[in-house]
Amino acid sequence: MADAAASAPRAINRPAITACVILAVVMQALDTTIANVALPYIQGSVSASADQVNWVLTSYIVAAAIMTPPSGFLANRFGRQRVLLMAIAGFVVASVLCGIAQSLVEIVVFRLLQGFFGAALVPISQSILLDIYTQEERGSAMAMYGVSVMVGPVLGPVIGGWLTDQFSWRWVFYINVPIGALAFAGISFFLRESRISTSMKFDWLGFGSLSLAIAAMQVFLDRGSQLDWFSSSEILIEAIIAVSAFYVFLVHTFTAENSFVNPRLFLDRNFSVGMTFIFIVGITYLASMALMTPYLQTLMGYPVVTAGIVMGPRGLGTMICMFLVGRLIGRIDTRILLMIGLLLTAWAMHDMAGWTPDVSQRTIVVTGFIQGAGLGFLFVPLTTVTFATLSPQWRGDATGLYNLSRNVGSSVGISVVSYLLVRNGQVNHAIIAGHVTATNRGFNNAAVLQNWNPWTASGRAALDQMIQTQASIISYIDDFKLMMVLSLAAIPLVLLLRHAPVAAASDHAMVME
Repeated sequence: MADAAASAPRAINRPAITACVILAVVMQALDTTIANVALPYIQGSVSASADQVNWVLTSYIVAAAIMTPPSGFLANRFGRQRVLLMAIAGFVVASVLCGIAQSLVEIVVFRLLQGFFGAALVPISQSILLDIYTQEERGSAMAMYGVSVMVGPVLGPVIGGWLTDQFSWRWVFYINVPIGALAFAGISFFLRESRISTSMKFDWLGFGSLSLAIAAMQVFLDRGSQLDWFSSSEILIEAIIAVSAFYVFLVHTFTAENSFVNPRLFLDRNFSVGMTFIFIVGITYLASMALMTPYLQTLMGYPVVTAGIVMGPRGLGTMICMFLVGRLIGRIDTRILLMIGLLLTAWAMHDMAGWTPDVSQRTIVVTGFIQGAGLGFLFVPLTTVTFATLSPQWRGDATGLYNLSRNVGSSVGISVVSYLLVRNGQVNHAIIAGHVTATNRGFNNAAVLQNWNPWTASGRAALDQMIQTQASIISYIDDFKLMMVLSLAAIPLVLLLRHAPVAAASDHAMVME
């Protein structure tokens, strides 16, 4: 009897497992936004330019995008518990390395490691929750999972701002140590190892060529503005590598029997349109957050804590509207919900395009909340309608591609708006400075002459600073207008989507992240 009891399988402690895997998801989600408000401090600490410091964001996103698709294979091949523990340990170690980094190169490399290890946390945690709960209980489990995914973007700016103000920017990475330690200990003790399948095969050529193409493209975008694009041999090499790797990927995809990407997925119109749609959503959401940090702290002079607090309602709007939309799906056509989300996003960008550094905190909070609400109206209906007409056996591969498109859109968006911000700032500075001449009648005004006298060294310095500020404001306006146009340009895509069956509404949680 004693031997039988000892050999009996251990009962599943579902509340403990749920808490541990959600803790791992929160840790990963937190790092998508927690570093945003600390970017100006990181920039000063490592002597980086405004466009260079955004590598801290894009490197993490790209690495996570690349490593998300193979996470299911790794879990099946080596066991979910083993892979999850390795991912948590690697993520925590990479976080500590980010905190002690002394140069921009070190931070970017360690953020890449964070992304590589963190990519497996979300899909594996989700699959664990789906397995330990029954069909009837999965709705509640996925609701908890959805909240954990959104808690990170909500709390990230606030916690990041407080840690940076009270300690230093390095603590936005050190905060992962206690969270990761709790998750690691709990999963080690409570979670059973899953069955391992050694017969599974993975298309490493397809995965490798696509990863190389994405990585080369991202370096091309991040480095191009500094090296004057195609006048640099490095940029030419990166462009050739990106194009060649993508060509190899396409040829292999359409000729191999079991390729990394199933080309038949794109015969489904909803899925093809959804991939384009989520790419645009990735551009507009995270890129706008990357712009808000320097706008608030550099142009408006906000303390880091204040900047984090006024950015927080954006995530709160997303969370509230995700719950609201979850109840509306099946009652209202998902295409109408998508249209509402796009119009809310476009309106928020239009309002931001009219900002000056004198804009009130109330306006920033309200506009941010509306922008977040727009994402809430987009995310759940879009995932529902994108997968509504796909065969169930293809959804595993489709979710990986869907998230890949969103992450690549985010990294590309951050790179492009950062480049345009710097480039347009230089162009606008030259245009404005062209009107500063000795014959300009504006200098006949005594008040103007007192503050910006072009015939004194201090006056010229103050005048140049004012011109630079005005040029920056116009550059931000141009970027916000671009994202507004992208949001409006996505509206015709809604008309191409087929109506989602009501039964598909329960599937949106499957692709929450």
